[in-house]
Amino acid sequence: MGTMSQGLIEVECPCCQAILKIDPETRAVIAHAMPEKPPAIEDLAAAVAKLKGEAGRRDEVFRKQVEAEKSHGKVLAKKFDELLKQAKENPDLTPPMRDIDLD
Repeated sequence: MGTMSQGLIEVECPCCQAILKIDPETRAVIAHAMPEKPPAIEDLAAAVAKLKGEAGRRDEVFRKQVEAEKSHGKVLAKKFDELLKQAKENPDLTPPMRDIDLD
């Protein structure tokens, strides 16, 4: 976990993996060293190609959502008609109790 050198304790941060040097007497962080991070983009051409492909995928997802939204009204209308038909066939059935009905 930590090592002692010159009276300081070295600890690795669990969140960012930085090395913290802590003075046990004052309980303060004396120094810290951030870990080396790899470059965010290694191959610029591959990143550009990936971004160009994203536009097509976004358009496809958008078209699917538009179609789903268009048919959503029809689905709700069919559900309503079916439930209305069931209610007319069985008028004796009482609606189920809801929590708000108990107040």
